[in-house]
Amino acid sequence: MTTHAAKWSQAGRVLGAWLVLVLMAQVGNARAQDAAHPVIPDTLQQRIAACTACHGTHGEGTPESGFFPRLAGKPAGYLARQLQDFQDGLRKYGPMEYTVRPLSPDYMREIAEYFAAQEVPYARSPVPTISAETRQRGETLVMHGDPSRQIPPCQACHGTQLTGVQPDIPGLVGLPYDYVSSQLGSWRTKTRATVAPDCMAEIANRLSESDITAVSAWLATRELPADMHAQPAGSVTPPLHCGVLGNKGDGV
Repeated sequence: MTTHAAKWSQAGRVLGAWLVLVLMAQVGNARAQDAAHPVIPDTLQQRIAACTACHGTHGEGTPESGFFPRLAGKPAGYLARQLQDFQDGLRKYGPMEYTVRPLSPDYMREIAEYFAAQEVPYARSPVPTISAETRQRGETLVMHGDPSRQIPPCQACHGTQLTGVQPDIPGLVGLPYDYVSSQLGSWRTKTRATVAPDCMAEIANRLSESDITAVSAWLATRELPADMHAQPAGSVTPPLHCGVLGNKGDGV
């Protein structure tokens, strides 16, 4: 009995040591898994990391690139609509389409409201050298339009100071030249669209390539107004029927 008891006691010690080693290994594996898959904080700042990687920490844009526009301070309705347009395939840009594909409407609205509330300084982006005539043409189109070609002035929709109008019309001043010109070109090539009737597509297709250069350059170099906030809702009457504005306008 003493021998058996000693053997069982020894076996118990061996089994106990083995169980300790197994538990230690399991703890080690769990820690390794935790290190490989760290807990990600459920914060809005973490969830919008895909946005801020290109558009800046506070949505200030990346003027040095010329292609990632400012989001900060733009009307929330406009920003939410752009996310929806990317999700619906109306706007074409692979990284944005992939990013917004799984997002719910409420989540996209939350993102839009976050960036709309940000107030950070504006920075200038590079502008190509243009002639005085081209600069004048840009100012004429932006401020007065071209009635002979049914081109309304940009300020008729985007506000007297071109800072946008709540809740759905974006500001134009302070945007990079490359971004403005590429977006006008995208409307012409049908790689950017929105809900019908798409008034911006109509306008872009009435502009010549030289007009697009002139407008983009003039907007990118215009002196920024002291108040960059969007105008109040209802302060402009759009001259075209625009689906994003509830199809209101005079229909020029």
